[in-house]
Amino acid sequence: MSETKQLAADAGSGDPSVGLRAVRALRDLADRLEELQVGNARGQGWSWHEIAVCLGVSRQAVHKKYARIFGKGGD
Repeated sequence: MSETKQLAADAGSGDPSVGLRAVRALRDLADRLEELQVGNARGQGWSWHEIAVCLGVSRQAVHKKYARIFGKGGD
C-alpha cells in the first residue's frame, strides 16, 4: 500500500494517536501540494484572484500566504 493510502486509512483509525498523527501528515502533504500548485499557477500567469477562487479563499488570504514566495505581482 502506498504511503498516502496508508495515511488515509490511518486517519480513520479507532486509535486517536494513530488517527491524529495521520491527519497531521495529510495536512502537511496538502500544504506542500498547495504551495506547488500555487507556484505552478503563478508561473502560468494566473492572478491571485484566480488562485483564490480555486482554493475557496479570499484573494487577500492567498496573496498574504504566498506573495513572499512567488512574488507580489498583482491581479
